[in-house]
Amino acid sequence: MNSLCEKDNLLPFTRSAVGKVIEFGSRIASDQNKLSTRFNKVTEVIYESSAIASQEEAVEVLDIHVKKAIEERKDREDRLEERIREQITKGNILIHTEGSEVGQINGLSVLDTGGYMFGIPTRITARTYAGDEGVINIERETKMSGSIHTKGVLTLSGYLGGIFAQETPLGLTAQVTFEQSYGGIDGDSASSAELYAILSSLSDVPIRQGIAVTGSVDQRGEIQPIGGATEKIEGFFDVCREKGFDGSQGVMIPMLNVDNLMLKDEVISAVKDELFHIYAIKSVDEGIEVLTGRSSGRNTDKGFVEGSVFDLAYKKLRRFSEAIHAMKR
Repeated sequence: MNSLCEKDNLLPFTRSAVGKVIEFGSRIASDQNKLSTRFNKVTEVIYESSAIASQEEAVEVLDIHVKKAIEERKDREDRLEERIREQITKGNILIHTEGSEVGQINGLSVLDTGGYMFGIPTRITARTYAGDEGVINIERETKMSGSIHTKGVLTLSGYLGGIFAQETPLGLTAQVTFEQSYGGIDGDSASSAELYAILSSLSDVPIRQGIAVTGSVDQRGEIQPIGGATEKIEGFFDVCREKGFDGSQGVMIPMLNVDNLMLKDEVISAVKDELFHIYAIKSVDEGIEVLTGRSSGRNTDKGFVEGSVFDLAYKKLRRFSEAIHAMKR
């Protein structure tokens, strides 16, 4: 930075301003412990920060000048994000940020416009009933699902079978879909959200709509890291801010993504003030308890804890299995 400033006669940067530039580089790299090698983006922010400071007749570049340069850069690139958020705020795209619903959850995805990435929430729903087709991915059936997303959904059958079908067949048909999504879907970062929606539908235990979820899940129920964690958190944060905070909203992410977070100051302040929450989890058991406020119920040698999410889901699956068996007699 020093050589660039001397070469092009830019204003000197204060220590706090240099810190903001470093934060920007780490944000691009999506890692708190690394800096991006995309030096062109960092250089552009340095030039713009110096220009803003000069316009304000400052003798040096302060952190507020760097912050303003980054914000103006975002304003030039976030037109699509603003339009989508406006549609959500108006109610044309249905996203609930309060209350509880059975079989419905807010998943999170990232859109890349070719230079700017942003996160948006997507409503995911699940319906379960007696049958033997397992988990049906509606996007796959309509050829809107990529191979990685399809793999993620198929993984859910392995998890459900491992938990609930050790003595009897599942006897389950579960339909899962991304509501109001009309383009292609790929990636497995929503697989945990899809699983929570299925568990909610099976147990009839409602999910808190103020908590959006991202994270991949394996067949053992462990939550795996995903990409775009920062953008996803900020995307849902912006929606909640527009619709109004009530102190219960937040985002649930994989524990392994914590080091990737480079959140904007507004989000950090809201978390400190307990207006917004970030939950970092390791397993499906932890996640379902955060979302429902009820024990998963798997920690017992005698089966599931009475009245827990897994207990209620297992009982419904037994009824499904008995109904199918009765029909085949």
